Amino acid sequence: MLQDMNKTISEKEIPELKLQDVGGAELPYLYYEGEAPHILFAHATGFLPWLWHPIIENIASPNQTWVPYICNYRECDPEKGGLAWGIIAEDLSGFCRSQHIHNHLAVGHSMGATVLTIAAALFGMKPRAMILIEPIFLPEEFYSMKVSVKDHPLASKSIKRTNRWKNEEAAWAYLKSKSLFSDWDDEVLALYLKYGMEKQNTGDLKLTCTPESEAAMFMGGSSRNPWPLLDKLTCPVLVVEGEKSPNKEYIDLPKVVSLLHHGKYKSVAGAGHLIPMQKPKEVAQIIKEFLAEVI
Repeated sequence: MLQDMNKTISEKEIPELKLQDVGGAELPYLYYEGEAPHILFAHATGFLPWLWHPIIENIASPNQTWVPYICNYRECDPEKGGLAWGIIAEDLSGFCRSQHIHNHLAVGHSMGATVLTIAAALFGMKPRAMILIEPIFLPEEFYSMKVSVKDHPLASKSIKRTNRWKNEEAAWAYLKSKSLFSDWDDEVLALYLKYGMEKQNTGDLKLTCTPESEAAMFMGGSSRNPWPLLDKLTCPVLVVEGEKSPNKEYIDLPKVVSLLHHGKYKSVAGAGHLIPMQKPKEVAQIIKEFLAEVI
């Protein structure tokens, strides 16, 4: 079974993690060599840069691409407010300056989409265009609330996540049995198992991004209200929503688009919140088509 799982991962070489000093911390990232235009990807809370690999591979031209790993690169305590998304956004802006990333396409999913929004609006990141996939723009009253980990709807669950598997076979069986992962593309799921879990000295596996780190990311999401920042985005912005996303109940993405200077909306049929994991080929096509429009 594991042999079959590993065969689902593309033969194209996945780059090694590099490190970039962002002022008091080192931000890990993947770097793909290529031509302009530059592309910067930012992943969702608790997930991994490697999950963008099938999408990067399916974009027709080999673009020069950076994919930061936003997890535990700074020390943070979920019980003390976690890692503020404004800090992450400022770090990503500094990362772009250090790496000479400019006039680029910024692609973010969930948390990643929101921190890219903050980076472009407040911290001088200057993308040519943006694709925001299922961004987290909660009702404005949320950003004035003080919520503990146990009362936070997402942090309270993430901090209790299962975090031990006997071996790869047990981990793979667990992932396939959970509704969160049940409709993922097989290659993306294999990448999650390969890079999202670390083998311990005892032979068992634990999550690379620990439940505590994931909870800290969720807690940091209340630190900056993104709604007043939308008017500061002057570049073309494509907002992508899953047709079946449960976030529709409390996140109004068509309203987000209406507040942008150059906003467009796209719904992905049959997808939920985790569109890049569920439909990587479709996401790659969306990126290619948008690039053709804006570059």
